[in-house]
Amino acid sequence: MEKNRITELFGIEYPIVQGGMVWCSGWRLASAVSNAGGLGLLGAGSMHPETLEEHISRMREATDKPWGVNVPLMYPEIDRLMKLIVDNGVKIVFTSAGSPKKFTPMLHEAGVKVAHVVSSSKFARKCEEAGVDAIVAEGFEAGGHNGREETTTMTLIPQVRRATGLPLIAAGGIASGEAILASMALGAEGVQIGTLFALTEESSAADAFKQRCVSLSEGDTMLCLKKIAPTRLVKNGLYDAVKEAEDNGASVEELRGILGRAASKRGIFEGDIDGGELEIGQVASAIKSVRPVAEVMKELVDGFERAKGNIIKS
Repeated sequence: MEKNRITELFGIEYPIVQGGMVWCSGWRLASAVSNAGGLGLLGAGSMHPETLEEHISRMREATDKPWGVNVPLMYPEIDRLMKLIVDNGVKIVFTSAGSPKKFTPMLHEAGVKVAHVVSSSKFARKCEEAGVDAIVAEGFEAGGHNGREETTTMTLIPQVRRATGLPLIAAGGIASGEAILASMALGAEGVQIGTLFALTEESSAADAFKQRCVSLSEGDTMLCLKKIAPTRLVKNGLYDAVKEAEDNGASVEELRGILGRAASKRGIFEGDIDGGELEIGQVASAIKSVRPVAEVMKELVDGFERAKGNIIKS
């Protein structure tokens, strides 16, 4: 893989970013990705501030390569969290689920590089106005929380590329070297990968969650909870209850009641396969085993080079 604006911006070997996923992206996963030449991200969305601080400390012990923190801007203690990130000398922050306008200047003042996740070209333009350093354009194939536009990655990337000249990272449904090459052909300069890394040995997700996900068939994940925030989930008992309620016109309050407390923690971190919220991307059906990060990264890079070579030959 050649160097480009993404590798230069973040100081990494390969333009591959590991998504900062809730309940999956602790220091073990993030450091393994960074050590393998990508950019590892801690998933602050499922961490109390004190927990994040501990993971930051462990990251520094586990790697001397670049890494960062993913911060959903709807985080309950967002001001405190951002101060903690700056005070701890974090140099890369990926923000999502909100407007980057408020915090980008503060982060830049502290020498932090900022990327923001969007689901449309409209929000990509707003990111450019806010002064972010890079944009992650995520299609609705992705797991967990998605944009309301339901735009696929292959449709989204070229439209965002036309809308902004900022360094562009593609996300959603990417789990192979071939998919990385396709993303770059559409105008991306790097990729953010979630599902594939969530199902590695170093992911902090429960083994039961990982095994359920690597057994999925096509169509076993669906987008639901659109009245709250569109979320891609594995079909299970909880999903069935939510779908039935949605089909019957349930209110936001009724849906929250069905989900109960800490639904994603129950499903992803604690391994409640039937009663928890199992957030994973569509591409999980193409992943058939749980492997170490180093092996996954090598396969991504080798697959990219092989795919590129095949196209040149043809």
